[in-house]
Amino acid sequence: MSFAIAEDDLSGSDVRALLEEHFAGMLANSPKDSCHFLDVEGLKGPGVTFWTIRENGVLAGMGAMKQHDAGLGEIKSMRTAQPFLRRGVAAAMLAHIVAEARARGLSRLSLETGSGAAFEPAIALYRAHGFVDCAPFADYRPDPFSRFMTLEL
Repeated sequence: MSFAIAEDDLSGSDVRALLEEHFAGMLANSPKDSCHFLDVEGLKGPGVTFWTIRENGVLAGMGAMKQHDAGLGEIKSMRTAQPFLRRGVAAAMLAHIVAEARARGLSRLSLETGSGAAFEPAIALYRAHGFVDCAPFADYRPDPFSRFMTLEL
């Protein structure tokens, strides 16, 4: 497989469609007050870098990192397009984000994801790449619908 990962300005219709699918999926599997995804404007905000991953020009997935401070980065909006599920897209994007966090000199990369069955594949991916459960970080608060994970870099 030959994937290309690049920074993206979120202007493409394919990117917007995948984001809408991502937002709907989060809201379908967690209460609204427990969903912490960034909307389009949030993904364009300060300290956030957004990437897409494509195969032969076709959008296969996306991911973002929010840099909270000089030491902490947070993974945001990881999503694989349906036709590309179980083809290594998420692992490739995760490896890219981890490498970028290391290149920036961050000491920790963390994430918040859901706690229900729909989130188990993502949790398994993060665990396979060395992430472990942690306490809420940044501005998060304990929530039974959230799982917090971190990777020391």
